[in-house]
Amino acid sequence: MITEVTAVDFRQNLGEMLSQVQSRNDSIVISEDGKPVAALVDAELFARIRRMRERFDALSDRIAAAYADVPVDQGLAEIDALVAEERRH
Repeated sequence: MITEVTAVDFRQNLGEMLSQVQSRNDSIVISEDGKPVAALVDAELFARIRRMRERFDALSDRIAAAYADVPVDQGLAEIDALVAEERRH
């Protein structure tokens, strides 16, 4: 479950919220002025997110290196064409 709280409520109820995340594997989104600014998640989920981000960054780097010599306009045109083809199916 995901709970949304203000930063003030979070500060006032930190202990309870830590227990909520730890015991029930809930996540808490902390907002200021109505906008999300941070999230509290259990350590296992955070580790998974970090590993996924590292893999994504490595894949992005490989793709960027493979297409380093392709002009941006040409690359975008190829992407648009592939997306249009997939949408037709």
